[in-house]
Amino acid sequence: MRLRVEFTTEPFDLDEAPAHAVVAREIVTGAELDAVDVGPFGNTAEGDADQVLGAVAALLRGSLQAGATRVSLQVNVIGEAKRDEGDLT
Repeated sequence: MRLRVEFTTEPFDLDEAPAHAVVAREIVTGAELDAVDVGPFGNTAEGDADQVLGAVAALLRGSLQAGATRVSLQVNVIGEAKRDEGDLT
């Protein structure tokens, strides 16, 4: 199954990215996901369920340890897992 996660970390700081936001961004961009879009007011990532769920667990732990007081997220099923071209099963 393929998933899309949308998330934000708080508190916000419009002058510079807080440590918790930087940590969350590093975790998601470093994960093996198919699509990542990082912005100042929201972030999205897509991929295989195992990779997305692993990244979500890591970003929750990391951003909370880095000072986030709230992490809002939404996870949506967006389709079936991609198959390798050679996979005929």
